[in-house]
Amino acid sequence: MPRQLGELEDAVMTRVWQWNRPVTVREVLEDLQQERSIAYTTVMTVMDNLHQKGWVRREVDGRAYRYTAVSTRAAYAAALMNEAWSQSDNRAAALVAFFGMMSPEEREALRDAVRMVQEPEPEAAPEPEAGPEVERGSEEGDASGAGAGR
Repeated sequence: MPRQLGELEDAVMTRVWQWNRPVTVREVLEDLQQERSIAYTTVMTVMDNLHQKGWVRREVDGRAYRYTAVSTRAAYAAALMNEAWSQSDNRAAALVAFFGMMSPEEREALRDAVRMVQEPEPEAAPEPEAGPEVERGSEEGDASGAGAGR
C-alpha cells in the first residue's frame, strides 16, 4: 500500500508530474530554489529515495540521471483514498462522511467519474421493437378493442 509522500518528496513529485517529461536533479533544484533555500545534494537524495521507493524510474544521461514518474498523480491520490477507505470497518459510512465533506463541484465531479466507470446497462431485446409496436398499436387500437378509430 502506498505511503503518503513527505513534504519534500511531494514537492519534487509535483514537478515531475507537472512537467511530464524526464527531468534532472538540477532542473528540480532550480525550480525548488524559487520557493526555498535547498542544496543540490538534498534534492539528489530525495530523488534517489523516490527511485528506491518505486515512484520514479531513471536513465543515465551523460553524467546525470533523468527521472520519470512511474505513475500519475491521479493514480497516487486514488491509492491513498483506497488505503484510507480500507481502514474503515464501515465503508458505506466512511463514504457518506467523505461525500459530506465535498463541495457541490466535487460531488458533481464524482457523479461524472461514476458515470464514466459504470458499465452500460444491458438493453433488453424487446425494447428496440417496442417503439414501432406502440406506434402501430395507437393507430390500429389496442388488444381490448378500444382503439382511437373505434
